Amino acid sequence: MAQLWGGRFTKETDQLVYNFNASISFDQKFYRQDILGSMAHVKMLAKQGILTEEERDQILEGLQGILRDVEDGTLKITDQYEDIHSFVEANLIDRIGDAGKKLHTGRSRNDQVALDMKLYTREEVVTVDHLLEELLKTLLKIMEENLDTYMPGFTHLQKAQPITLAHHIGAYFEMFKRDRSRLYDIYQRMNVCPLGAGALAGTTYPLDRAYTAGLLKFEGPTLNSIDSVADRDYLIEFLSALSTIMMHLSRFSEEVILWNSNEYQFIELDDAYSTGSSIMPQKKNPDIAELVRGKTGRVYGALMSLLTTMKGIPLAYNKDMQEDKELTFDAIDTVKGCISLFQGMIATAKFNKTVMEDSAKHGFTNATDAADYLVNHGVPFRDAHGIVGQLVLRCIEKKIPLDELSLEEWKEICPVFEEDIYEAISLKTCVEKRVTIGAPGRAAMEQVIEAQKKYLQENEKVLDFFEKLV
Repeated sequence: MAQLWGGRFTKETDQLVYNFNASISFDQKFYRQDILGSMAHVKMLAKQGILTEEERDQILEGLQGILRDVEDGTLKITDQYEDIHSFVEANLIDRIGDAGKKLHTGRSRNDQVALDMKLYTREEVVTVDHLLEELLKTLLKIMEENLDTYMPGFTHLQKAQPITLAHHIGAYFEMFKRDRSRLYDIYQRMNVCPLGAGALAGTTYPLDRAYTAGLLKFEGPTLNSIDSVADRDYLIEFLSALSTIMMHLSRFSEEVILWNSNEYQFIELDDAYSTGSSIMPQKKNPDIAELVRGKTGRVYGALMSLLTTMKGIPLAYNKDMQEDKELTFDAIDTVKGCISLFQGMIATAKFNKTVMEDSAKHGFTNATDAADYLVNHGVPFRDAHGIVGQLVLRCIEKKIPLDELSLEEWKEICPVFEEDIYEAISLKTCVEKRVTIGAPGRAAMEQVIEAQKKYLQENEKVLDFFEKLV
């Protein structure tokens, strides 16, 4: 059992205790971050005269060799090591001898693991942001292609008013935009370096923490050594942001599932993103959307687990905090997979435009506009509301939309109606006269689309900046 401690102990740790305590099975995920952090630390130690240049070069060469051998499969990470830190250090000592024993000078596993987790999380924030950017590009393309695709807008899952598919998809565009802004905020807040905080009280060695932070592309060092090793706020924030992303994906998936049903038939999913039934040959199931919806609870669980773990921990580091890794790794992988698959599913889906438009007509989504027509002709709104309600009832009895009533039938209930009522309640008119910014009218939507294009162009620069950092 390779461990970084033991001098104070007189007998071996029980194997079950060792296994329970060990984290190598999951923290090996950030072997690269651990090695890069160690390389920065060694460079700083040499700069400060704590290591000689010869020792620095030996250690750096040894660390680079370990990184290369792990990545090409020559060196395997095994459970004979307690954690990734002991794996790296033990292999370094095996390769270069006593110089390797100086690697840990001026640091603790507490600030080391805090650094590794931050480096790993910082990269994943950028990766998730990139995936959201690709999803937004797909949604914007759908919006541009469907400015005149009329469909019912819903409240209470009841058909309410006519909108366009572009307008409906645009609502999700806004949601994922906010998700990206949350990731940006998290990145900015977490981008300070804990290395050099030691176990909790710093170190007597003359470390240059700002230099190390600069090498690792942080804004600077953390300003309290206790908080440096006790902080997992950035993970809680990230898991919260991931949970919100999943909530948005789940809502969208729910609509895809509904739209894909025989009752709606608004959308047809590509065969590549559907599955069949082992017994019912007619079935084409929206499994991807259902799994995204289901996996949302898994990500929520990670957030609640970490909140629960952290709620009663006194300062500074406690072993409980080791529980941050597995659930965070799983949540990140889950969200990345869900965004990628959802993006592919929605990009290849076919929208049944005629069905959507007929649904809007037969759902009487233009009833409000019929009432507005009467108001514009001097009828009090409350009376107009009742008149149109009677017309809707007649249409339900005849199983026709409002625009298939004869003018005589309109006039029979209210003589104010004239031939121009048909133009007034056409879906095109109903949508196009809604021209305020944020509304579904074409003019308003074209402004929004231009604004969203500009947003994506500007945020590509932010993404490029972050990618250069990590």
